[in-house]
Amino acid sequence: MDLAAVLKRLQAAQRKQGAPDYDARVEHLTKLEKHLLKRKHDFARAISKDFGHRSSHETLIAEVFVAAQGIRHTRSHLHEWMATQPRETAFAFLPAKNELVPQPLGVIGIISPWNYPLLLALGPLTCALGAGNRAMIKPSELTPETSALLADFISEIFDKDHVTVVTGGADVGAEFSKLPFDHLVFTGS
Repeated sequence: MDLAAVLKRLQAAQRKQGAPDYDARVEHLTKLEKHLLKRKHDFARAISKDFGHRSSHETLIAEVFVAAQGIRHTRSHLHEWMATQPRETAFAFLPAKNELVPQPLGVIGIISPWNYPLLLALGPLTCALGAGNRAMIKPSELTPETSALLADFISEIFDKDHVTVVTGGADVGAEFSKLPFDHLVFTGS
């Protein structure tokens, strides 16, 4: 897979469509939560298979439900986080006004680790979507079942020019980390 071409496709879509409004962001987050809860047992099975065995209760409690709660939290605070905020103006510039206008960065790269492969992919994705960004996710090669399911899961919810999952080994991860993302989220060591 040509990762640079994938990133360019996401960047072109971001430039063409601009920042999603509040309603679109809420819709993205709602779809993510709905599909996550619908596929929670699929993720529990995939993670258990990757680990040789992991309690489905741990996956549901520590990953699925925490990710879902993060989505709900983001949705509930989104309106205030998107609001324009007044800032103090220096006396010399009066009667001018200053405002902070939150804007998306563009395309966010997300590299997630093996130990909590679902939560540490969807947590940053939730933040990226809430902020109006697009995202490219590179899950760990040490959790191939979960990574394949995550790729399928994301493709069911989002257009390929909105959120994309790329899978592969350490060579793909190294290439991914060199891409000129607008921001890169990396959890690991």
